[in-house]
Amino acid sequence: MSSSLPPVAILCGGLATRLRALGVKLPKALMDVNGEPFVAHQLRLLRSRGIDRVVLCAGYLGELICDYVGDGSRFGLQAEFSYDGPVLLGTAGAIRRALPLLDKSFFVLYGDSYLPCDYGMVAEAFRRSGQPSLMTVFRNEGQYDASNIEFDGNRILRYDKTHRTAGMRYIDYGLGVFDGGVFAGIPSGQPSDLAEVYQNQLAAGQLAAVEVSQRFYEIGSLEGLQETAEYLRKMGSRSPA
Repeated sequence: MSSSLPPVAILCGGLATRLRALGVKLPKALMDVNGEPFVAHQLRLLRSRGIDRVVLCAGYLGELICDYVGDGSRFGLQAEFSYDGPVLLGTAGAIRRALPLLDKSFFVLYGDSYLPCDYGMVAEAFRRSGQPSLMTVFRNEGQYDASNIEFDGNRILRYDKTHRTAGMRYIDYGLGVFDGGVFAGIPSGQPSDLAEVYQNQLAAGQLAAVEVSQRFYEIGSLEGLQETAEYLRKMGSRSPA
């Protein structure tokens, strides 16, 4: 069955810095969560939401992720890989390298995030916006991580992960939608950060936003890993939320 939803670029090239102190020697995508690598849970969730193609942007030990995921067929979707190469390209640089494998527009999410939202709704909000980029936001109130967005219900007024304000009640949920042209201007092979791309798009008045109500889960920290494992246990290890 063909999907009308854009493909997903999954950023899984990070070094798992916060978890390496615990002896982690695998990419975060392959960390064990309830008896399976995390990426298995992530891919099943995406397929359940109507996604049928992903491009995994891999860096640190990315060949191990490729060996496990393969062509994606056992998860019911098509998987392709884009590799940083000898120099880690950062989140935006990795997307720039993967552009030849992606469609005109595509989702972007992090390889350590489990985001049980309505991807069809997000894609439709992107289409309706007429903008080349969209960020999903969640009313966080400082609960799950430090809030970093001022949002008035329609527009992002401020986004900053470093200089936070009292008006920041929302957080970047971790799912974006972009036209490829947003990244085409990044020099090939040059490290670049996705947060800077978001900030530049906001400053240019070209960043749409949509609010989601389902909380996010992540495995980038020990606490987040434990919360994600517990959530998946409650939902049933092999049953997406």
